[in-house]
Amino acid sequence: MIHAFIKKGCFQDSVSLMLISRKLSETEGVDDVSVMMGTPANKTLLENTGFWHKDFTGATPNDICVAIRSENEDAAIVQLICQQLDSALESAGQAGGNGQKLVQARRWESACQKLPKANLALISIAGEYAAQLANQALDSDKNVMIFSDNVSLEDEIALKTKAREKGLIVMGPDCGTTIVAGTPLAFANVMPQGNIGVIGASGTGIQELISQIALGGEGITHALGLGGRDLSAQVGGMSALTALEMLSGDTQSQVLAFVSKPPAEAVRKKVIAAMQAQSKPVVALFLGHKSATKRDGNIWFADTIDEAARIACLLGSVERARALSPNVVGGKISGLFTGGTLAAETAMLLAEQLGVEADDAHHHGTMLDADGHRVIDLGDDFYTVGKPHPMIDPSTRNQMIKDLANQPEVGVLLLDVVIGYGAQENPAATLAEAICALKAKRATPLAIIATVTGTEQDPQCRSGQRAILRDAGVMVMDTLPQATQLASSLIASAPAQAEQSAPSLLDGVAVINAGLRSFAQDLQATSTAVVHFQWAPIAGGNLHLARLLARLQ
Repeated sequence: MIHAFIKKGCFQDSVSLMLISRKLSETEGVDDVSVMMGTPANKTLLENTGFWHKDFTGATPNDICVAIRSENEDAAIVQLICQQLDSALESAGQAGGNGQKLVQARRWESACQKLPKANLALISIAGEYAAQLANQALDSDKNVMIFSDNVSLEDEIALKTKAREKGLIVMGPDCGTTIVAGTPLAFANVMPQGNIGVIGASGTGIQELISQIALGGEGITHALGLGGRDLSAQVGGMSALTALEMLSGDTQSQVLAFVSKPPAEAVRKKVIAAMQAQSKPVVALFLGHKSATKRDGNIWFADTIDEAARIACLLGSVERARALSPNVVGGKISGLFTGGTLAAETAMLLAEQLGVEADDAHHHGTMLDADGHRVIDLGDDFYTVGKPHPMIDPSTRNQMIKDLANQPEVGVLLLDVVIGYGAQENPAATLAEAICALKAKRATPLAIIATVTGTEQDPQCRSGQRAILRDAGVMVMDTLPQATQLASSLIASAPAQAEQSAPSLLDGVAVINAGLRSFAQDLQATSTAVVHFQWAPIAGGNLHLARLLARLQ
């Protein structure tokens, strides 16, 4: 049979009540317990799941409906569950992150007063009420993240239009993931800090992308969720455009990565145009759309999350190194390699990046000779007649490096260092000597980039060789794709861009949380300024009456 009682005027979030339901269902003598707010949707759910009781008819959205399924006809079971519910609600109300009491407010105005610097409202209340609260937050000049689902399309369009006009952003509805300056909002992961800014119309897509970025050894600045409908034809990517503008103006975000569920074609094109309008490299993943080209100017297109993460990591490492390099613009690239295959791959990669053709004849070890750019394999037979291989005898390459003192047109030098048995005892040291001699005679800047092929266990020790090169002013990259991408980016002239400053939201968030208490507790645990707004439906949940009251105010 079903026992029932109502707890009047005691609004709680749905997740807390679900957890309480599970705990109360473990009570001896009880088969199952359902604890829900008395909203119309929940009443229908209680009826459909066999928990309905006639006492629930007059319950309002501010009332807790408790249904107990038990073969025990003794009314004492109701008293026992009621006592346990009161205890669970009291514990939930006192819980906070880091063992601290959670700051709470029962009115929106009070929440704003308790946290004057609040710049974001995190909303996870029932969907039919979320838009009204989001409007209130926008009117208070606060950005909004709507975790709630079941918000109407019309409300989403109106909210995002209003936010664009006010220079704010609405993330959501149905936005499950966002990280701003390390602050986790809703579902989020602990991420290393880096230089990749992430935007996504997909919560788990963002989480998988940033997780793969972390596995790739890089980190993020921010991860801004948009909500699954943002790139629909009706919404038109309004929040996507705002997020791109925000991260474009964020100096810490040197690379942008964008992931979305299948978008409307017209919106995809609009978003791509916005990506092209700024100079930062962008990795774009529009699930369900395979691009005919892998790169278009500053945009790299990916087909999978894994591919997007790998490209973002490559670009992240390149942009970090570029920020520390000489300001070389318009020079030529010279590659002097001891490894034939390394020279061939470098030539292939540079040809693709620079839009030129690799050398098919390989005359005198020339793997690339186009538009003033050259890549040479010094292990070619032409250079080893009567001489040991350059991995053993570096004299030929060292002389060619010194000769660059009189070649001001060369702006970037690419080198390889190959270690292991049979190679020089300390190739990085002899290379460093040649580089120092070059710098002493050269009047114009030269960026020098190198990779090291080998392991820590090799006699020369990979990390030791890298350290010697860095001490000589060489930018040491992990892979040839990184090295060639850095080289081509250093000689490219970036389009002029107006000075922009990052919106205050990206400087750090202070949050008014409405809905799931656990979100506020997570924020408090990460030392984020937060007030938990104990929202409850106005006018007993009557939306028409609530709107009338809002107008009267």
